[in-house]
Amino acid sequence: MVSGMDYNYIDGSAVRKAEAAPVRREVRRPAPQGTRRGQPNRHRRAHSRRQVKAAPMNVGYIAVVICALAVTCVVLISYIGLQSAITGHINNISKLESELNDLRLSNDELYMKIMSSVDLEEIKRIAVNELGMKYAKEGQVITYSGEGSDYVRQYSDIPE
Repeated sequence: MVSGMDYNYIDGSAVRKAEAAPVRREVRRPAPQGTRRGQPNRHRRAHSRRQVKAAPMNVGYIAVVICALAVTCVVLISYIGLQSAITGHINNISKLESELNDLRLSNDELYMKIMSSVDLEEIKRIAVNELGMKYAKEGQVITYSGEGSDYVRQYSDIPE
């Protein structure tokens, strides 16, 4: 035996019944006024906050945080720059569209003015009387279809 200690060692495969430990009854303390049962009071919460220890800040941790902050700042600044560039482009496009609409309106007005000033009967009179032009006869008119083409190429003379 080891000095001062009493070891009970039983040799064999039979297990004896373990002695039942006395049942402990939980003693409930009355809750202090202003708190509900089951919730810690302010003193215990403050005590538990004091027990939480802050992680030590070393140079590596600070360097990583500074790098992450710098990267975040660069990304945010570039994002704001892109947003302002997009807004500028949108404003420029709207100005150009407005200018295009104004030019189309003025072009349409000038076209209508020109078309209203042209007298087709006067042109016909000048062509027939002064320039000696004549109307085409029945056999002189040849019709053809372009079949989807916007223009026609003439590779040889038209037979008479």
